[in-house]
Amino acid sequence: MITAVIGRTFLRAYNREYQRNYTPKEFFDKVYFELFFNHPKYMMWAQNSPFVQMKKGQSPETLSSEERLEKLENLHQKIGQGDRDASIAIGFPASEEKEFATTSGLVTDIEVAIPDDDVYLTWIGSSLSVGVAGGFSLLFNEEQILLDIYKGWEHYRRFLNDEAISKMRGNQVVTWNGQWLNYFYSEDFRADFDFATLAEGGILAQDASKIEVNTIKWSLLFFNLSNRYSNRIIPAYVYGLGQTNKTLGFYPLHFKQGSKLIHIYKLLFGENNALKDAKSYETLFGIHIKRACELGAIGLQALEPEGLRKYFVEAKFPDFSKPSPQVKKGDTETDVAEKQRLAEQKDYNQNIIPFRTFKTWLVAMITKNKEEILDYTAEVAAALHEYKKATTKTDRGNLIKNELLVAKTKRAFLDALSTMIKDVGSEKLNLFKELRDRVHLMTNEDFGYFVVLLKFDYAFQERN
Repeated sequence: MITAVIGRTFLRAYNREYQRNYTPKEFFDKVYFELFFNHPKYMMWAQNSPFVQMKKGQSPETLSSEERLEKLENLHQKIGQGDRDASIAIGFPASEEKEFATTSGLVTDIEVAIPDDDVYLTWIGSSLSVGVAGGFSLLFNEEQILLDIYKGWEHYRRFLNDEAISKMRGNQVVTWNGQWLNYFYSEDFRADFDFATLAEGGILAQDASKIEVNTIKWSLLFFNLSNRYSNRIIPAYVYGLGQTNKTLGFYPLHFKQGSKLIHIYKLLFGENNALKDAKSYETLFGIHIKRACELGAIGLQALEPEGLRKYFVEAKFPDFSKPSPQVKKGDTETDVAEKQRLAEQKDYNQNIIPFRTFKTWLVAMITKNKEEILDYTAEVAAALHEYKKATTKTDRGNLIKNELLVAKTKRAFLDALSTMIKDVGSEKLNLFKELRDRVHLMTNEDFGYFVVLLKFDYAFQERN
């Protein structure tokens, strides 16, 4: 199983990094068990394993040190006697007395010898899974990533043992791994971080009854991994363990494409805006992890911004109109200023950030002349706006919004452009002739992205 492979990769790196020579069983006893199970709160709930099989009156919170060691010994005994089902070897198929459970897949009746060491490695490897939103986890067979995930284990244990935050929920190590890795690789990381830091950063959520780790969106993690491994393509195994085990398979993560998206954003909107908007726009990128895997690779196409698809499949026109402050008679200057500030903030969140996000991705997806096209569609959109405003009639605006910018094919776009170009002034004629030539030479895929990009730039011109 892949969990044993990951465990082996990690243990080899761990022994080298920390100058140890642990066997899988020694690491399990001296490090893993001490962190995960030798406490009132577990870091992981291993379904049906000896650690969760309680005698009458027992619960993890009330176990004595001797009782916890007894459960460890029970695991050793089961491994020694050859038990290899999912409750003993994490990630293996669940078994029944006479046959495997119906939730188990890819099961063979060929006798395969599984050494004891591999069983211990499955525990270690599975605990290095990176949980993401959508009910799936990623496993990286990459030494440095695994070592960095391991560094977060002690912090999760520290929080679970902290009496000041006794409502901290256990059994979330996989979810914690995702948030920890993202935070550890981010520019916000500080070695002296505390509970308040993570709560303010949205990593932890709390209410009156509990404190728990939020599940991270895969695209957020992807961006921070892109910063660290910008020129790498690293495969990940995508799966989910639960009442029904789910396996999506191995997928390459193209981190260079994430770096390209960040690069284009900075070119379009400036370094300072990129830094200021990072957390806002990164949350908008990325389709569901399952859909991303259906593409066969996780990269630029999988980072399609949320909410953009409707502008491809529907003849929908974006509305970037500015919200007005709701000023009332009798408002003081302070009231008016505050309402103006709130309206500007609403405009920024609802219009500016989505516009920048959509434009960045569309520019990145147009495969030719990425750098050249950065300002081109904005220039064309401005010319279209001037063309419309040159008359008080509505026919020009209708031609742009109802024909040109909703065209599904190059032919329909060029037909609308031919109608429009008859009335274009001589100073803009070359611009529109160049537009005709560019569209004619585009692939159908590039045209689809281009016309939606132009639609957004035109809508943004209209708001101003």
